[in-house]
Amino acid sequence: MIDLHNETVCSLAEATTHLPKRRAGKRPHVSCLYRWAQNGVRGIKLETIQVGGTLCTSLEALQRFCERLTNPTTQRSRPTRTRTRQLQSAERELAAAGL
Repeated sequence: MIDLHNETVCSLAEATTHLPKRRAGKRPHVSCLYRWAQNGVRGIKLETIQVGGTLCTSLEALQRFCERLTNPTTQRSRPTRTRTRQLQSAERELAAAGL
């Protein structure tokens, strides 16, 4: 979780300047960071915080995001669609049973 007092907070647009160049020598587009925050990469999402009308992250959150992607022992896998449906079905059954 991003801590406003202890982390260097920046907008997603500003955060792109802190990332290394990738394909064709260009930095990731701001929409890439939005996708990382909303959808994640291999089940890992970029931490963000809403500051007024601006979606922000921190340099430390970028570091944590990259470390989680790099270190295979901390990667979380997303459940498959079938597994998600099974979990939802089980939750409905439990709710119908009053549990």
